[in-house]
Amino acid sequence: MPLRLTPTFRAALAASDRPLAGMWVCSGNATITEVAAGSGLDWLLLDLEHSATSLESVLTQLQVAAAYPVTPVVRVPWNDPVTIKRVLDLGAQNLIVPMISTADEARAAVAATRYPPQGVRGVGSALARSARWNRVEGYLAEAAELVSLTVQIETTTGVDNAADIAAVEGVDAVFVGPSDLSASMGLLGQQSHPDVVAAVHRVFAAAKHAGTPVGVNAFDPAVAEAYIDAGADFVAVGADVALLARASEALAARFVTGRTAQRDSY
Repeated sequence: MPLRLTPTFRAALAASDRPLAGMWVCSGNATITEVAAGSGLDWLLLDLEHSATSLESVLTQLQVAAAYPVTPVVRVPWNDPVTIKRVLDLGAQNLIVPMISTADEARAAVAATRYPPQGVRGVGSALARSARWNRVEGYLAEAAELVSLTVQIETTTGVDNAADIAAVEGVDAVFVGPSDLSASMGLLGQQSHPDVVAAVHRVFAAAKHAGTPVGVNAFDPAVAEAYIDAGADFVAVGADVALLARASEALAARFVTGRTAQRDSY
C-alpha cells in the first residue's frame, strides 16, 4: 500500500488559529526527544548548528518523534546544499536554515530543497528514508510539497533585507534569532535590549507584509508572551539543556547550598 508522509510545518502553521509553541532539543538524545515530543508542545527544533548532534542521532530523533503529534523541525548548521540534501534524505520534512541575510541566500536555500530543474537537490530517493525507500508514491514529483523551509534572520543585514527574504518563493516561514542579532548590533548577550526588540519587530512587519509566517526564539516567558502579542506565529520557548541546567541548579540550591547554609547557622 502506498505510504503518505506527515503534514509539514508550513501546513501546521496554516491550520493553526493560535501561535505554535515549540522547544529546542540540543542534547541529541533520542530519549529526551521522545519525552519532549509527548509534552503537548506543537513543534521541536532538532539542532545541528550549536550542538554535538550528528546525522545518525537526528535520524533516531525523527524516528521517535514520529510516534507523537508534534512537528519536528531540523536546523542545519549552515546554508550548505550537501548538508541540506543529507538531512532531507534522512526524512526531515521541515528545515531551518540559519544566517540568511539576503534574498539570494534565501533562494539558494530553496534551491537546495528542490530537485532539478527547480533546484539542485541530489536524487537518492530509492536509497533514503525521505521517500521511505521509494514507498511514498509520487515522492519525486511532489517532494517540494512534502518539505517546508524556514529561514533564520540573525544579522542587521538580514533585518534590512527582511522584506525581500520573506517574499522569496519557497520560503515558508521566517524565524528571528535575537542572540546572534544582538551580537550583530554590538549588543552581545542583550537579546531583550529595546533596539534588538525593535529589530525583531521590523522583521515581523516585513514578513507579515509578505504574507509569510514569522517566529522568534524567546526563552524568557515574559519576552515570549510579548512577541506573541506582537504577532509571532510561532515561538521557541525553551531548550532541553537549558531546562535541565536551571532545574538541576534549583535542586543544588535547595539541597546543597541551602542545607549547607542551614547547617552553618547552627
